[in-house]
Amino acid sequence: MTNHWIDLKNSDCIMIIGSNAAENHPISFKWIQEAMDKGATLISIDPRFTRTSSKADIYAPIRPGTDVAFIGGLINYIIENELYHKEYVVEHTDASSLIIDDYDFNDGLFSGYDTKGRKYDKDKWKYKLDGKGIPVEDKTLQNPRCVFQLLRKHFSRYDIDTVCKITGTPKDVYLKVAKAYCATGKPDKAGTILYAMGATQHTNGTQMIRSYAILQLLLGNMGIAGGGINALRGESNVQGSTDMGLLFHIIPGYLKTPTAENIDLAAYIKKWTPESKNPKSMNFWKNTPKFFTSLLKAWWGEKATKENEFCYQYMPKTSGNYSWISLFSAMSEGKIKGLMLWGMNPSVGGANTNMETKALENLDWMVAIDLWETETADFWERPGADPSKIKTEVFLLPAAASFEKEGSITNSGRWMQWRYKAALPVGEAKSDLWILDRMFRKVRALYQRAAFEGKPNIFPAPILDLAWNYGTQEEPDVEMVTKEINGYDLKTGKLLPSFKELQDDGSTSCGCWIYCGSNTEIGNMAARREPIDPTGIGLYPEWAWAWPINRRIVYNRASCDPKGNPYNPNRVVIKWNGTKWVGDVPDYKPDDPPEKNIGPFIMTTEGRGKLFGPGMADGPFPEHYEPFESPVKNIISAVQNDPAIKIWAGKMDLFGKPNEFPIIATTYRVSEHWQAGAMTRNLPWLTEAMPELFIEMSKSLAQSKGIRNGEKVTIKTARGSICGVACVTDRVKPFQLNGKMYEMVGIPWHFGFKGIAKGCSANCLTPHIGDANTMIPEYKAFLCDVVKEVV
Repeated sequence: MTNHWIDLKNSDCIMIIGSNAAENHPISFKWIQEAMDKGATLISIDPRFTRTSSKADIYAPIRPGTDVAFIGGLINYIIENELYHKEYVVEHTDASSLIIDDYDFNDGLFSGYDTKGRKYDKDKWKYKLDGKGIPVEDKTLQNPRCVFQLLRKHFSRYDIDTVCKITGTPKDVYLKVAKAYCATGKPDKAGTILYAMGATQHTNGTQMIRSYAILQLLLGNMGIAGGGINALRGESNVQGSTDMGLLFHIIPGYLKTPTAENIDLAAYIKKWTPESKNPKSMNFWKNTPKFFTSLLKAWWGEKATKENEFCYQYMPKTSGNYSWISLFSAMSEGKIKGLMLWGMNPSVGGANTNMETKALENLDWMVAIDLWETETADFWERPGADPSKIKTEVFLLPAAASFEKEGSITNSGRWMQWRYKAALPVGEAKSDLWILDRMFRKVRALYQRAAFEGKPNIFPAPILDLAWNYGTQEEPDVEMVTKEINGYDLKTGKLLPSFKELQDDGSTSCGCWIYCGSNTEIGNMAARREPIDPTGIGLYPEWAWAWPINRRIVYNRASCDPKGNPYNPNRVVIKWNGTKWVGDVPDYKPDDPPEKNIGPFIMTTEGRGKLFGPGMADGPFPEHYEPFESPVKNIISAVQNDPAIKIWAGKMDLFGKPNEFPIIATTYRVSEHWQAGAMTRNLPWLTEAMPELFIEMSKSLAQSKGIRNGEKVTIKTARGSICGVACVTDRVKPFQLNGKMYEMVGIPWHFGFKGIAKGCSANCLTPHIGDANTMIPEYKAFLCDVVKEVV
């Protein structure tokens, strides 16, 4: 989130797309309702008429996987009707920057495309620089090579009629959305976009989010109260776990994971530290050496010295893609021998989960750390499996639930909040911290013995030199962990107050630079609970702590004009009072005067919000491509699917054609169940509320198939089939796409063969194909067929 939960109340227009917030994030609706009570408009854009839709002023149906077309039409509408925030666009975005002549776009492909390698040469997508290395600008926005004109040209193809033929949205409804949301481009208005997995889980999901960013930048909705792009995280600490390096391509604080080509510390720093010649750009990632060196000091302590590159060579180096699809593809080929699952249940949650579960049979060992015996932990006893033929040794470690342990969680709004233990763990269950601590101690002992015995072909130093000291008591001291994350001044031994103090000479340590300032000499900032809001817009600066440095709305300098005056004086985030910035924690030094004209988007190299995205794998502007499985041809270009996605060719990769599977399918969640279901399908009162798998379908589809509400049906895809109860409803309707009607079904994905409430996982049906940038599987749009008889 660029903003936070409470800030939703400040919005004049709330667009919820790719999310059913009323059902999946119900507490958020407290703040949405408060905004609506003050006159805000709520727009729900969803393939199904959901509980969110039932609360909305405008409901717009959309075919799964067509967000870029939908938002692209709004971008075109804004530009052609001059509804964009002109001063904001000129001063705070890269709209005026010129692009080199090598850049071009033609019929679905950007310049620099390598057909054989299925990738782009991004050197074709660069800003034109002057003799000082600064992007050349035309602040009149008239130059045909400026970003604004290239953006206008690109999205001119997305006229409303074309968009509605792609998305299936009725034209009159689409116009209502356009008029309502695009009105937030006025300086005294604010519009916010809320999204979740319905937007990201597509082969071009990243570009869908990029389109939201472009929309918000044009309207001047970034950095302001009631604005922003706000990701609604699927669990209470998903944000915190991602911040700490959960994903393979990042380490804590969104620093890049070293790759094989980063042969030494100097090579790493050179590769991942961006340079900017523009004095008006803060280019905050220029501090990467300070962040990274302090991280190495936190991990290896006194062993990390300048002479040994702060133990950089202890860091593992990646040499490929280690995302979910890649891992299970490698597992199916027998390349991975061991797997540890911390609260993960791929036998329910993984794409093409029948084959992913089959891949587990190729492991030598697997450790499942969870609250219950999940489908994955018990995969060897799944229906149809022969345990005698499965060699995988499975270890199940019972884990404590969140309310059975103390520590912090970081919510979607980046607020780090301390939680205390409410109950003792059941039976032999232990906290994740306890399990990891004991596991490390045992591994270290094995390395110590191996080093003592002089065993060849081992590298013990990274383990033996690791600075690992979290107390001597039975349960590791979680406060010691948070202090290590915050970081120390190693010269004084004191906790650091802010990441501004971090150095690259080995004199500071910090386990995650964006959390520096969260646990200081003053105390544990996450444990604060002062319900005081001096700003009047819901910032509550002394309630918990938000990264970075307790800033509640990021890029907040963009809420003001070049002179430091708020665009909206009724909802002030920050302002220049003549001597300093007051309000929220500003994007840069409090006494930096507006005359410096430092760009507000401090994390971009240019200091501007980027309408042009040259770092993307599949193009600097979002472009609509069809889902990998689609019943229709792409009508906006000759390129059917995202040209930069990796197409796998293993035994897990089974794809269907529309002549065999003519019906669109999508997956979703319900309030009564949680993620892969282990935490809810084992609770009688929740299983009573939602006892079995159901498939939502339109009345017209049910009639054509001879299906009645409540009857058992089978859903088939190229990957497999599942059975469930037909839910015939007006909540799902067919889409009219380019003059022809196409049906859709919706399937919740929580079910599995364990627990009280049993059923098939919808992910038995989903394809093993992923986004061009993130590789997240395309769970939300695929093809199926529906039959009445149960097979």
